Amino acid sequence: MKIAANLSLLFTELPLTERILAARTAGFDGVEIQFPYEVPAIRLKEQLERAGMPLVLINLPAGDLLQGGPGLAAVPDRQEAFDAALQEALTYALMVRPASVNVLPGRLAEGVDRELALETLEHNLWKTADAFDMLGIRVLCEAINPLDMPGFLINSAADLEALLQRVDHPNCLAQLDFYHMARQQLDLPSCITRLGERIGHVQFADCPGRGAPGSGELDFGAALQALQASGYQGWLSAEYKPGEQGTEASLGWLAEWRGR
Repeated sequence: MKIAANLSLLFTELPLTERILAARTAGFDGVEIQFPYEVPAIRLKEQLERAGMPLVLINLPAGDLLQGGPGLAAVPDRQEAFDAALQEALTYALMVRPASVNVLPGRLAEGVDRELALETLEHNLWKTADAFDMLGIRVLCEAINPLDMPGFLINSAADLEALLQRVDHPNCLAQLDFYHMARQQLDLPSCITRLGERIGHVQFADCPGRGAPGSGELDFGAALQALQASGYQGWLSAEYKPGEQGTEASLGWLAEWRGR
C-alpha cells in the first residue's frame, strides 16, 4: 500500500516546499499537489529529490474553477485558455515528472448545452492524454460531488465510466475520490467495482466533514477490500482537512493503514 500526502490540504502550517520533507518524516511514501505552479519547477524538483519523495499527482491549471467559475476543460469558448494550460502543465511536468496529471472537468458553464460541454471535455481529455502519453505520464479525470461544488459536470462513477468510454484513450483513467462518492451517499464498493481497471488514482477523506479517517462514518475497510478485489495497485492519497489540531495530530490512522 503506497500512501501519499496531498500537500495542498496537509502540512499547510509550512511553506509548500517544506511540506515535502514533513510528509516524509510523518511516514508518507509520496506527495501530490493540486496546483504547484506558484513554485518554480526546478525548485520543486530539487526539494523532491532532497527528500527522496516521488511526486504522485498535479492538476492541470483550471482557470477560475476554484473561484466559482466553470473552469476551462468543458467550456467551448475557452479552448485557447485550455490549450495554454495544457502547455504550461506539459512544460512543468517535464521538470518535476509527476506520475499522473488530473484534468478537472469543471462546472457546466452558463448558456452551454450539456452535450456540447461533454464533447468539449472529451476532445480536451483525448488531446491531453495523447500529449502526456509521450512523457509516460498518465492523465486522469475526477468526479466531484455537486453538494460541495454545485454545477460540477462529472459527479459519479457512472459519469466517469461514460466519459472514459467517450474519450477512448488508453492513457486516460479515472481518479476516484472516496469522499466525493460518499458525500452523495453512493455505495463506494459498487463505485470501485464499476470502474475496475479504469481507476488510475485514489484519494480519500472521511465523510461527513472531509476529515481524517476515523473522524466520520465512511467504511474504509470495505472500500479498501473492494480496491484489492479490483486489482488496484496504485497510490492512495490523503486529501483531507486536518482541522485546527493540525496535520501531525490527525495522523493516528496512518500506522494502522501501513500495517494492512
